[in-house]
Amino acid sequence: MQQLMFDIDGPRFVDTQGRHAILRGVNLGGDSKIPLSHAGPVPPRDFADHRSVSFIGRPFPLEEADEHLGRIRGWGFNVLRLLTCWEAVEHAGHGQYDEAYLDYLAAVCAKAGEHGLAVFIDFHQDVWSRMSGGDGAPGWVFEAVGLNLAAFDAADAGHVMQQRYDYASPDARQEDRYPMMSWPRNYQMPVNGIMWTAFFAGATLTPDWKVGGVNVQDFLQGAYLGAMRAVADRVKSLNNVIGFDSLNEPGQGWVGQKVSQRRTGPDADNATPLWPGPSWTPLDSLKAARGQAVRLPVLERRQGFEMAEVGETVVNPDRASIWLDDGPDPFETAGAWALHGDAAVVVDEDFFRVRDGEKLDHERDFMRPFFGRVAEAIRDIRPDWLLFGEMCPYLMLQGKTFPSPMPARTVNASHWYDVEILGSKLFDPQSDLDARRQRYAFQLSYIRAMGLTMREGGAPTLVGEFGIPYDLNHGEAFDRWASGERGDEVWSAHATALGLMYDTLDALLLSSTQWNYTATNRNDLRVGDGWNQEDLSIYSVDQATVDDDPASGARGLAGFSRPYARSAQGVITAMAFEADARRFTVTVEADPAIDAPTEIFVPAWRFPEGVDAALSGADAVWEHDRTAQVVRVTASGAGALQIVLTPRE
Repeated sequence: MQQLMFDIDGPRFVDTQGRHAILRGVNLGGDSKIPLSHAGPVPPRDFADHRSVSFIGRPFPLEEADEHLGRIRGWGFNVLRLLTCWEAVEHAGHGQYDEAYLDYLAAVCAKAGEHGLAVFIDFHQDVWSRMSGGDGAPGWVFEAVGLNLAAFDAADAGHVMQQRYDYASPDARQEDRYPMMSWPRNYQMPVNGIMWTAFFAGATLTPDWKVGGVNVQDFLQGAYLGAMRAVADRVKSLNNVIGFDSLNEPGQGWVGQKVSQRRTGPDADNATPLWPGPSWTPLDSLKAARGQAVRLPVLERRQGFEMAEVGETVVNPDRASIWLDDGPDPFETAGAWALHGDAAVVVDEDFFRVRDGEKLDHERDFMRPFFGRVAEAIRDIRPDWLLFGEMCPYLMLQGKTFPSPMPARTVNASHWYDVEILGSKLFDPQSDLDARRQRYAFQLSYIRAMGLTMREGGAPTLVGEFGIPYDLNHGEAFDRWASGERGDEVWSAHATALGLMYDTLDALLLSSTQWNYTATNRNDLRVGDGWNQEDLSIYSVDQATVDDDPASGARGLAGFSRPYARSAQGVITAMAFEADARRFTVTVEADPAIDAPTEIFVPAWRFPEGVDAALSGADAVWEHDRTAQVVRVTASGAGALQIVLTPRE
């Protein structure tokens, strides 16, 4: 078995030569969340074909792989967080794996290796499944646990774009029907509450809820890990596949919440934020799921992130049940509540909070054993794989971190976004950038500390997702591009925002995979990355120019294609890039016993005349390979070595 392309040594990534490595990459890709048959401007309204869909061609057809992977590598990236999802692998039914898709996904991984790109595989989900407003789990899972997915929309149990958005309307943004960035509201709604609670806490809360003779939690986690093992078995021989993500942004379900108490925001028991729209309690969700009409308060975001009640609405007025047998549901059977006619009675207000007199802790009680099961599943196939661990991203707002102990060889793969930019899709490059820099430094320092404290000696941090919407400022850049404008100025807002983020990543020596590269992205406010009107792709077909243009297809190239030390002959201690002066500085504690040079990516488009290097400290020599876009510095002496690159005039 060949050595992995990258491994870990305490808080650092290292390459096969033992050099300190910075992993800088992208998520590939945003449209891998949906099957090909549900792409396009007018997707099917229902999910009747969920067992026969195909994800072959996500993230791109194999015949296009060299084009896209070559572009990604040429922009300076060295790692991919490669998206797949449970549905892509096992859509036909329990244990029925899509063998052709598995072959395709393995071929994409192999192609990435040919381009010098490491891969870690992300089993992606957002709000559980496509059928509940996001992506992830296959449709048959709902039937297996006793839910009727065909009734979700009628019961107002999920907020799904395909069923709420008017595709015949000329209005791209439809805030009255499907508000921008509204898909996370599903975490509060019945389907997500039921499924996440069952997935993580079914054995504890509903021990008699059985599927195929086993508890619902064991069934769901076993099926999920079975799909992961099917992928792992296909790629186990590829040394550029360095590991697997545990599960993208896992939800908490109702764990930690009181049955009927209405929250006003994130609290110590549940970090999931409230979103504009109807506000649900677990009891509201359980009632609606059982076919009851439920009156809910409606929230609206005011200044900042404060929520205010602005009215009320009735959900499930037609009284549709989403349970196949119409109830009682497993939570009623287990003693959380009872339905007597139309009267809902709380039996145990602390059902989701306390068990055997002890307060439940989602990370300690449920995430910790889950991380162990994922590590065991993948390492049963290849023992040296890394586990890229993720918690519910909202927990960081409460100052929480990973449970202890974590499995060995786990990477902190937490996500981070500027939620102000992400939620509003607005950014003014003339605003107070210093304040934003300070905020970024504070937030990312906390994420870095999560890795450093994960275990004795520390663990590396790779920020698994960060990025910006490219339809910023109402799609202004799209309009300018369509009118014939070209050049960096079109994307100045995007480049400025991204530059601030990468400056902070450099200062903290953090690895990262930006969200995202979508091969089918279009400059269309209703299409974007092809999923829920998100548009965070650094690439778009609409930006394609000529073949020999390094910026062809790029949006805001200046924001993300920049110098960085990707491997060091020793340990990197400091790194910074001054974009305006095009001045890059890195300090390495050089170790001449390492028989490989420090390698710095130097994008040719930024330095068309080449670079000059000033070396100080340990004895060293340098060379610039302009074809490979790399400066190599070989130290013959030990100690601190500072390398300063400036443009050759």
